[in-house]
Amino acid sequence: MSVQMELSRIIISEIDDQQMVYLKEVDGDRAFPIMIGLFEATSIDRRVKHHQSPRPLTHDLLVAAVELMGGDFQDVVISELKEHTYYAVIRVLKDGEVVEFDARPSDAIAIAVTCEPNLPIYVSEDVIESVLG
Repeated sequence: MSVQMELSRIIISEIDDQQMVYLKEVDGDRAFPIMIGLFEATSIDRRVKHHQSPRPLTHDLLVAAVELMGGDFQDVVISELKEHTYYAVIRVLKDGEVVEFDARPSDAIAIAVTCEPNLPIYVSEDVIESVLG
């Protein structure tokens, strides 16, 4: 079972290699951080703050390509946590079939906030239990 969560906080450090995003349960109080890279953090931050880029960035390009090819983004799911590594999928409806793309959670979240409207973000209950105990 998955729980809907939302992006609640982005921490960007200019002196650290690891940045953080915090996800918070939509209908609850649980929250947890995920460490991500600087590029993904700045991409997420840019979209959340509605800053436009003069040219498409990587996440903009992926969203545009899928949509131009007739795909309809559904949601993203952070599905697993194995050996301190999170795994996610981006789900796209194409020709009546849901196709799942393996993704890093940081890229999945960046895609979620790039889409208009933003995509729902789900996290597996098993992942939440692993992180929060």
